[in-house]
Amino acid sequence: MRTYLVTGGAGFIGSNYIHYMFRKYGDEIRIINVDALTYAGNLENLKGVEDRENYTFVKADITDKEAITKIFAENDIDRVVHFAAESHVDRSIKTPEVFVKTNVLGTAVMLNCAKAAWEQEDGTFKEGKKFLHVSTDEVYGSLEDDGTYFYETTPYAPHSPYSASKASSDMLVKAYIDTYKFPANITNCSNNYGPYQFPEKLIPLIINNALQGKKLPVYGDGKNVRDWLYVDDHAKGIDMVQEKGRLGETYNIGGHNEKQNIEIINIIIDTLLEMLPADDPRRALVSKDLITYVEDRKGHDRRYAIAPDKIKAEIGWEPETKFEDGIKKTIAWFFEHEDWMKNVTSGDYQKYYEDMYQNR
Repeated sequence: MRTYLVTGGAGFIGSNYIHYMFRKYGDEIRIINVDALTYAGNLENLKGVEDRENYTFVKADITDKEAITKIFAENDIDRVVHFAAESHVDRSIKTPEVFVKTNVLGTAVMLNCAKAAWEQEDGTFKEGKKFLHVSTDEVYGSLEDDGTYFYETTPYAPHSPYSASKASSDMLVKAYIDTYKFPANITNCSNNYGPYQFPEKLIPLIINNALQGKKLPVYGDGKNVRDWLYVDDHAKGIDMVQEKGRLGETYNIGGHNEKQNIEIINIIIDTLLEMLPADDPRRALVSKDLITYVEDRKGHDRRYAIAPDKIKAEIGWEPETKFEDGIKKTIAWFFEHEDWMKNVTSGDYQKYYEDMYQNR
């Protein structure tokens, strides 16, 4: 039985990946989920798998070398899938040092512990061991509105403390590949959306606010473009890279769904009105009048767009979910999990939301 160590598995993408893997492989694999359960880590995301005999949760911080070493010592880890990261750009602007600690130091700890466990006396690595580092398209910087795309060969040009910390962690992984011939891959993905996404991110924030008749904050002129990737498509891509990717290579995973932020908001409002029953009182609250333009984010990148040509050519992956279908699935999931949203949006999140948006 192959054993996977998944870091950050209680977060948005990590938990969706764990669900995907158990749907695909069932009892053929074992997953150990390591998560520090900071604000975006939520074990409610994993209620459906927590009773499985082949699933284990360990509460630990990836910067804690002793805790991570212990996991490798007690388990024969075949795959590391490294999601754990501080990931919200706005938070990185307020507290950049937290992002450097988790994203850079945490990645160094994970690499060192995996290397110590897998390296043989002759400097080679045990057969079948692989480390996959999950990263972002934000490391490439910003594109003009000229139809160009990010490729794996695009030079790094990060602009926010978040993207700088992720670029640094990518470079560490590349250094281990080059220096030690460490068995690793890097994936750089575009903006994900789907179930279990923490509602400080654009799509769940707009869904949640619109249903309550709250303002829908839009940065700047709303014309910043992002490439949207349904999270299940991303999970499938990660699994395919682990199984078919050439060691040492980077693969871009993009959704081919470029949309301006204001387009996203309009689509969400239209879809909510289409999906809400005629007698649902929330229909009266959902309105484009709620759209409120706020001061732009510092250093706000204008456009991201990924070309997933390499992963398609080498591995056969391509995005399967059109945005119009994915957003319906996402909204349907939020309708069915209102308690999840209520639990997540209580407490610290409310304070953070007010701090970020109330005074703009």
